[in-house]
Amino acid sequence: MAFDRRTFLGSTAVTGAAVALTGATSSPAAAAQSAAGSRTYAFTVMGTTDLHGNVFNWDYFTDREFDDKAHNDVGLAKISTLVEQVRAEKGRCNTLLIDAGDTIQGTQLSYYYAKVDPITARRGPVHPMAQAMNAIGYDAAALGNHEFNYGIPVLRKFEEQCDFPLLGANALDARTLRPAFPPYSMHRLRTPHGRDVKVAVLGLTNPGIALWDKANVQGKMTFPGLEEQAAKYVPRLRSMGADVVIVSAHSGSSGTSSYGDQLPYVENAAGLVAEQVPGIDAILVGHAHTEIAEYRVRNEATGKDVVLSEPLKWGQRLTLFDFELSWSRGRWSVEKVSAKVLNSNAVAEDPKIVGLLEDEHRKVVAYVNQVIGTSTQAMSSAEGPVKDVPIIDLINHVQAETVKAALAGTEWAALPVLSQASCFSRTAAIPAGQVTIRDAAGLYPFENTLEARLVTGAQLKDYLEYSAKYFVRTAPGEVVDPAKLTNADGTPDYNYDAVYGLTYDIDIAQPAGSRITGLSFAGKPLDPAARFVLAVNNYRASGGGNFPHVPGAQQLWANSDEIRNTIITWVKAKGTVDPVAFASVDWRLMRAAVPVF
Repeated sequence: MAFDRRTFLGSTAVTGAAVALTGATSSPAAAAQSAAGSRTYAFTVMGTTDLHGNVFNWDYFTDREFDDKAHNDVGLAKISTLVEQVRAEKGRCNTLLIDAGDTIQGTQLSYYYAKVDPITARRGPVHPMAQAMNAIGYDAAALGNHEFNYGIPVLRKFEEQCDFPLLGANALDARTLRPAFPPYSMHRLRTPHGRDVKVAVLGLTNPGIALWDKANVQGKMTFPGLEEQAAKYVPRLRSMGADVVIVSAHSGSSGTSSYGDQLPYVENAAGLVAEQVPGIDAILVGHAHTEIAEYRVRNEATGKDVVLSEPLKWGQRLTLFDFELSWSRGRWSVEKVSAKVLNSNAVAEDPKIVGLLEDEHRKVVAYVNQVIGTSTQAMSSAEGPVKDVPIIDLINHVQAETVKAALAGTEWAALPVLSQASCFSRTAAIPAGQVTIRDAAGLYPFENTLEARLVTGAQLKDYLEYSAKYFVRTAPGEVVDPAKLTNADGTPDYNYDAVYGLTYDIDIAQPAGSRITGLSFAGKPLDPAARFVLAVNNYRASGGGNFPHVPGAQQLWANSDEIRNTIITWVKAKGTVDPVAFASVDWRLMRAAVPVF
């Protein structure tokens, strides 16, 4: 496989593509077709997405085998087994394997090799995700937004370590506006008759990177819309002789955005690409963490269906796009495309991958089990979405303390500091007794950093009203099932914020936008004109979730350290975590002035 990996900083951006020849001979099944005089060819493209640093079926935050309510399994070791089964069935030369991004962030395994024993160090290690994906034999991968969380140098080092190209047709050098990564890769599949089948894979990433990782990419890279770049490259790929065009898009299919109108591009644009850009046969969808076995979108120009598939996340599923082609008039034509997903919980981990990365796994397990302090009592996030619980107060208290210390001695030091936090994980817990790194890190599974923004009382009221749309409207007298009370209109847990330092009620009997009552600060009704400092994560500050006011608010301070590390450092410094010092019930769910719980 030959492709150019020139470094981004201080050199010309990559403008070429990756090209590979897959298979030297056809499979027995294909040979049989040829012998029978058939002039057709079938092949399969396998796809993963949102692997988020999962190699093993292991949860580093609980220090045990991964499990969820649906009994999903995770990790590339499981995916490897599925891939080998498909290759055995279809013939390795009749398959390709691609990914749709978000690869190097999400677990303590990936964090360890970005921050603790970084791959960028002189004679540093090879990233576990690069090792695993190389061993499995990936052909191409699109860039995800979380690829940029650790900065461009880490991403470039990861790219250098991969035996396959990282694609991003809409990741451009901010100075030259030329592609900073290969836009596409071209793959040749040998057939029993006719010429080789040329399969183009076009990689598209998420425009939201410009906001979410502004600190890492501002002035260095720019990210135009997916539709715009697909319209530019698909005709080019066809003119280069591509018989099949597949898009690997780190973008959901819903046509929505979580950052509102802060960028003129759609975040979840895969469906729009299928609808608006002619010449695409299939799209591997990522970013949304949903399972879509097969979804067909009619292209408005050609009237043909484009097949979309999204294989959930973390290696829980493997997408299979099955293509059937026919040879006629000197060219290959796609006759049929279908898609399905395979469940990784149906197979065992591949011993090859387990053995390859066993040492790395052991190192990370030892790291996350280091004791950093003690807790006077157990705390859990299980009820965090519906109640003000101490474990979320801990996040907010650490954030507020950190911002207060940072602003000491400045013109903003006298302003009261509030803090926002979400229940990122319903399984996070701090035990009574010894507290480890994994306990503290489990509170904050994302690589967010901390900022301070200047807001008014009126803006905070709007902010809380927006947040409260998370709850399903429930009339007085209706039975309340906590399991069905949240995530209204698909709002994820991480887009429900509690604000620490205020007291308020949320009347879930009222329509969204009119739910916040009794809003007070320091025992008095909140003054709409009063000014406050809000400790807020960079995702929210940059527009993630489309919360009002904060993205446009004045930034008073920002930190480059992950909030997770800030919590770990705080616990180490205090030695003892005592909820009595920071926890209180400041918000409640209500109906007709009666508490729900």
